[in-house]
Amino acid sequence: MNAAPVRCSWAPLRAVPHPHLGDAVNVGVVLHARTAEYLGLRVITDEAWLAERVPDADVPLLARYLRSCQAICRGDASAGPVALHPPSERFHWITAPRSDVLQPGPVQEGRCADPPGELERLFRRLVEEGGAA
Repeated sequence: MNAAPVRCSWAPLRAVPHPHLGDAVNVGVVLHARTAEYLGLRVITDEAWLAERVPDADVPLLARYLRSCQAICRGDASAGPVALHPPSERFHWITAPRSDVLQPGPVQEGRCADPPGELERLFRRLVEEGGAA
């Protein structure tokens, strides 16, 4: 039996090695489905892959930022006070606009019956295949 679709919000995470130029490479996706009590983040932290896709970035720093986002998403207390907030606040923190090497794309809204499966689908499409949602 399939679960009923729930509302969700998601956004790509982008590496922007030169913020003043605006060139970006998707390196992750975050998805939040509040009524399903789900917050998930899938990112690339493999430094070899990041170096290949984002050659002008400080790759060790970018990988550290991405691991930090993973810890915040999980609610890991070692990631600092923001990780202790409710999932919706952690989602909004991760997707807040910033002018750094790691930037969120626009937040999108939708519906899905399987939030973890939807996160994987978005990750494949936006990061692994490099396409649009």
